Amino acid sequence: ILAPTGPLLRDFDDVRCIADVAKIAILQAKAAGAVRPLLWLQTPADPRYSEALAVAYLAAAQALWQPLEGREARGELQVEPVSEIGLLGLSAEQAHFLAATEAGRRLARDLCGTEPERMAPLRFADYCVDAFAGTDVKVKVETNTEQLLADYPLLMAVARSSLAVPRHRPAVIRLEYTPSGPISKTLLFAGKGLVYDTGGADLKINGGMAGMSRDKGGAAAVAGFMKTVAMLKPAGLKVVAEIGAVRNSIGSDAFVADEIITSHAGVRVRIGNTDAEGRLVLADLMSHLRQQAKDAVNPTLFSIATLTGHAARAVGPYTALVENGAARKAGVSAKIAELGDIWGDPSELSSSRREDFAFIKARSCADDVLSCNNAPSSVTARGHQFPMAFLVVAAGLDQNSALSDGLAYVHIDIAGSGVDGGDWQHGKPSAAPVTSLTATYLR
Repeated sequence: ILAPTGPLLRDFDDVRCIADVAKIAILQAKAAGAVRPLLWLQTPADPRYSEALAVAYLAAAQALWQPLEGREARGELQVEPVSEIGLLGLSAEQAHFLAATEAGRRLARDLCGTEPERMAPLRFADYCVDAFAGTDVKVKVETNTEQLLADYPLLMAVARSSLAVPRHRPAVIRLEYTPSGPISKTLLFAGKGLVYDTGGADLKINGGMAGMSRDKGGAAAVAGFMKTVAMLKPAGLKVVAEIGAVRNSIGSDAFVADEIITSHAGVRVRIGNTDAEGRLVLADLMSHLRQQAKDAVNPTLFSIATLTGHAARAVGPYTALVENGAARKAGVSAKIAELGDIWGDPSELSSSRREDFAFIKARSCADDVLSCNNAPSSVTARGHQFPMAFLVVAAGLDQNSALSDGLAYVHIDIAGSGVDGGDWQHGKPSAAPVTSLTATYLR
């Protein structure tokens, strides 16, 4: 099968030109009955294509992936008959790295691309436990309602209406990898795992609820990255993640706008809109990670979420990176974006500004911060930037001089990049930003 790429050297061309044709070619090979195709690639000697073979492989694997429910119902070999992909000119070390990267991406797709009952909170947690069995990643799952109420009050406000249905009750999943030798760097991740988002009392209407089983894409990406960490076992790097698996249901006990809820960090949060629930879940997770960062070696904090429609409106199919001053000074987002371009997992950079903090400031002495306005983010100025300001305040990152002490923090919004083609109901999860994070920290 010959798959021409077309032009590659125009100013706006990038390695995704290779990825696009790799997807087409591998599907043609599958349709022809191939089960062990061999991929050979010829590209120009241009820095943009230095990882073209790896990108072609990851794109082929993306094209071949089929939803977990389909594989379980019809059989793995029936829906995914291709058992191996050969890559000409690859070293054993490169092959191991790519296999680990794809294993993480596959876990992320499986967790994100499942319907709300198959990956309800407790089943999401079970899938993570199974995924890390026998690895160096420790898994702890908290499901005790009273403990969650004490430790994750904002998260539990979102989950409140789901408590009436036992299988919909929330779970917090903690993943931790500690290297065997000295630690030189610590990564801390908070993942938004809304297994289904009805919008809550601010109900999604006019078909806006379809596809909201994919609102757990951030949590899925965090788990996927941890899977790659588990396989590569990086020296000197400690990675800690907290995932909030929650269902935002609607019912007689649903939380509503105007409520004031005290976060884990002791911040009084006034609810502006119950459909801005992801930031509430993240804030408590991040507060716990903030506490751990105090004693961590060279920590960097990330939140990953399908958070705002504004991110998709502002940057289209790209991942939006919103960083604080410490992260900007350290070049965290710039490095992720640079390597993301080379690895076909691109991002756009956004800054956190004073207007974002002014937008979420308290309007009275009754509360400390406003979670959101009552308009869609897509029609709100700086709609994907101001939520990062809320997270900083609600998680207590502005307390105890944490910011001035240099805790780098990057909020990663994958609302535009989380699924191929932007089709949240039917599109394949993209596993963004697993590849760019892997290229940045694990290579």
